[in-house]
Amino acid sequence: MLGLNDQVFGNSVLRWIIALGVAAGLTALGRLVQRWLVVHLAGRAARTGSAAAATLGNLLSHTGFLFLLAVTLTLGGQFLDLPPRLERGLDRLFPVALILQSAAWGHWGIGLWIDRQFQGEGHKDGTSASRAAILGFILRLGLWSLLLLTVLDVLGFNITTLLASLGIGGIAVALALQNILGDLFASLSITLDKPFMVGDFITVDQCQGTVLFIGLKTTRIRSLSGEQIIIGNGDLLKSRIRNFQDLAERRVVFALSLSYRTPAAQLARLPETLRGIIEAQPQVRFDRAHCTELGPAGVLFEGVYYFTDGDFNRYMDTRQAINLAILAAFEREGVGLSFPALPGELVPGRPTTR
Repeated sequence: MLGLNDQVFGNSVLRWIIALGVAAGLTALGRLVQRWLVVHLAGRAARTGSAAAATLGNLLSHTGFLFLLAVTLTLGGQFLDLPPRLERGLDRLFPVALILQSAAWGHWGIGLWIDRQFQGEGHKDGTSASRAAILGFILRLGLWSLLLLTVLDVLGFNITTLLASLGIGGIAVALALQNILGDLFASLSITLDKPFMVGDFITVDQCQGTVLFIGLKTTRIRSLSGEQIIIGNGDLLKSRIRNFQDLAERRVVFALSLSYRTPAAQLARLPETLRGIIEAQPQVRFDRAHCTELGPAGVLFEGVYYFTDGDFNRYMDTRQAINLAILAAFEREGVGLSFPALPGELVPGRPTTR
């Protein structure tokens, strides 16, 4: 039977007992402190709504027991005189445990970030779930790959050859899957940047319609004429996209060509007449109306107003009401519209130059 002064791996049994006791005590104490802090921070976050307290509490709750054990074993090992091999192993224990714990924290943080990115979309469908899963997989794969290579380097392995092999293999795979990967990353870019979402009305080059589906490779649009337009995500992000979903107001410019037989006094009153007609409509802001040119077929007037509602049907109803009201006012006041003159035809009343 071993006595307290007997030697084991260069240390007395008493020193081994002290070292293990310190490690065990610190582990139990650390576990209790961890649980108390998690409960305390969760309660504080619930009372005050503090995001920092909630985040710190979640971070502590995702701190593993093995990391805590590695820390306490490292501290307990300071009471021992170990052989060189065991000393090197103990020296590497804490860095390796810290790297793996950082990977666990990063794994949790990526999931939290992705949830926050997708929670504002207003819809949860299979497309969103698949994009979130692929984005999470790519980020976590990169994180774990980097940290595992760091662990191998800490343990003394030569990772230069491994990195060279991975680089050559990665280039070969990227070249073989160039188009697919381009569309995939474009889909992730659409997910994160949100230039448009399902249900938005957009115009892409000569195509326009409502977004039906945003997939991993393509986006599908229902055009105004009814057919479905399928565009690769990579090509989509290279195009100029006009999104009408958040349209706050529309600027409307209209032109009138009036007969030269119209008296100058009536033409002078026309801007105020147009102002009254336009301002009589709801959700419309009048901007200006001016005589801009003495054209080849008539006196040209230009007017500008803003429709302060994004609904297209209401916009068209208002524009129709304004146009009909202008025609009715011209009819009452005897103002005639002009028509393009034929080549060589003289327009009575129009100024001529020689």
